[in-house]
Amino acid sequence: MPWCDTCDRFLSPSTVVADGTCPNCGRTVDPGSAHAAEGHDDEDDLGPIPWHLKLLGGALAVYLGYRAYQGIEWVAHQF
Repeated sequence: MPWCDTCDRFLSPSTVVADGTCPNCGRTVDPGSAHAAEGHDDEDDLGPIPWHLKLLGGALAVYLGYRAYQGIEWVAHQF
């Protein structure tokens, strides 16, 4: 988060002026580890999908497939 030493407070990235100065005192702020909104064209590498998320997706697909089968079977028995 951007930090202004003069005002002694944190600033949200949207409140910092485009040239990197504090909106209250006009002095340069320390950007910290925040990414600048302008000029940030490169994409962050998200890494691989966790195994437990894949397992959850597979279990959800099996469950919804089974429920669809039950629904089709129920409709077929109604006629």
